[in-house]
Amino acid sequence: MNTKLSALEQFAQFDKLVIHSLEMSLYQASVIIDGDEHYITEEDGRLIRSHNIVDMRRLCHNIEAKEVVLRQDNAYDEMIGSPIRVGENTLEVPLGSLSSVM
Repeated sequence: MNTKLSALEQFAQFDKLVIHSLEMSLYQASVIIDGDEHYITEEDGRLIRSHNIVDMRRLCHNIEAKEVVLRQDNAYDEMIGSPIRVGENTLEVPLGSLSSVM
């Protein structure tokens, strides 16, 4: 599900803000609302993107979240020829509060 950044800024607080590390220096963001993940978009519907994690945190500075994490899907098992895992192979690293960026 996609939700505009301006709409999300009106909410009091979210469970989690997730900054997704997609490729080398490419980030997108989502929030978790009642267990559902909502990707954050610009007003025109395009997903917000940044080539710098600090800039992504600045874009989201008006979003209040209990937890802020960096999420990266790991393809390591596939790269070394290990059997494909059942479930996700995801790494989440806590980033602290957004107020520490401003």
